[in-house]
Amino acid sequence: MTVIRAIVTDIEGTTSSISFVKDVLFPFAHKRLPAFIETHGDKPEVQFWLHEAAEEAGIVEAPRQDIIELLLRWIEEDRKSTALKALQGMIWQEGYESGEYQAHLYPEVSAKLHQWRADGLHLYVYSSGSVPAQKLFFGYSEAGDLKPLFSGYFDTETGPKRERRSYELIAEAIGEQPAHLLFLSDIVEELDAAKAAGFRTGWLLREPLDMPEAPRHPAYRSFDDIVL
Repeated sequence: MTVIRAIVTDIEGTTSSISFVKDVLFPFAHKRLPAFIETHGDKPEVQFWLHEAAEEAGIVEAPRQDIIELLLRWIEEDRKSTALKALQGMIWQEGYESGEYQAHLYPEVSAKLHQWRADGLHLYVYSSGSVPAQKLFFGYSEAGDLKPLFSGYFDTETGPKRERRSYELIAEAIGEQPAHLLFLSDIVEELDAAKAAGFRTGWLLREPLDMPEAPRHPAYRSFDDIVL
């Protein structure tokens, strides 16, 4: 069997509950976004992502309020927009730093990540959330600051998570052959793309999801079930 040298993990539904993102982070960003843009809209980084959002929507020129309403609608739709994710990450930082919430982790995740790292495996994150948001997530987790465990982060600037090429680029960036990389996710289409790129895969099916009789990827209830 090919030796696994690095693990690339998704976040939502894999290391943490989807409900934390849907019921805590998204509402926080939705509530704070208008005031955040009004007070930070002149900062170059914010201006850049507002421009990117407008370009993505095909808007040549629009009042700031129209862009705010566009972004609020995208939050409600859970649109996989790199510009939106970047702006959300800036807003979430305020919530993490003020102590309004900590990132949820499934009970076994922290210990397993520590074990894998102690065993010499390199750990990476690939999520639709922006890289800064990923770092906030693991920096302000219920298990404390887990950032030192990770060697790198990837988001949709690398490419869409359901496209093979994205995983080929990740393997190139890590500097490993895809066969030595394990990708963990709860989304089967993402796993299909990773497998097509040559990755080993692990399908996280947390309770109460049903376990298929013949899953097309190795399927696990928790990280503790994963045997490398």
